[in-house]
Amino acid sequence: MAAPFFDAFVDESGQRAKTAKSSDHFLMSAVVIEPGGLTAATQLLADMRHDLGRRPGDELHWKNIKTHDQRVRAAQMLGAAPFLRICTVVVCKRDFDPGKGSIPDDDFAYMFTFRFLLERMSWLCRESGGILRYTLAMIGGFRLSQLRHYEAVLKGLTDCTVHWAAVDSKGGSIDQPNRLEYLQLADIAASATAQAFEPNRFGNVETRYLELLEPRLYRYKTSPVTSYGLKMHPWNAKSRAAHPWLGANWPK
Repeated sequence: MAAPFFDAFVDESGQRAKTAKSSDHFLMSAVVIEPGGLTAATQLLADMRHDLGRRPGDELHWKNIKTHDQRVRAAQMLGAAPFLRICTVVVCKRDFDPGKGSIPDDDFAYMFTFRFLLERMSWLCRESGGILRYTLAMIGGFRLSQLRHYEAVLKGLTDCTVHWAAVDSKGGSIDQPNRLEYLQLADIAASATAQAFEPNRFGNVETRYLELLEPRLYRYKTSPVTSYGLKMHPWNAKSRAAHPWLGANWPK
């Protein structure tokens, strides 16, 4: 009997570039839907539109969910969905030790972050006995041929821990959220999580949205969530000090 497919939808938040005016963090999130869960995901999106006062079929985008109470509701609904899991990689761009693991350019930043995410998605599917199919939200200047090239590069790396036996041999695809609505769930996951890390104009962060997503974050046995469902990179003394709420006591 063939292994069932898990469908993952990936989007990002923040800028890949490391300039004085760019975001301090770059995040990439995957919403991984269990076999048979796409119908429930369609209903979840319909219910979100209803609760947020949108019309049927409207595209949901975090930046257009303006009020705090609506953002809380969106995160609450996503975090309560039993048919999906969430994986996020948070790149703390200002916190790399000099000469250790810095990210040289925008495309490398995107694919290096995706590598961490793909590893974790493949582990989740391996543990569940399924096969991963994944779709990335389209970003400017990034083509499917580049994704195919990077997949091939990863397969040749001895230190890459993607469990390829749990990944669809056809490779991933790229699409747009207005055409493939499940990518809208990934946008909400990434953007809601980013609010816990990226300071606003007053220097404050909002962790409540992430707290509402926390029940659906991917975990492996007793390992810390910061290694699996919320992978931090780098996770060193500087990044730990910058995010004191995130550690052994989170979630409480």
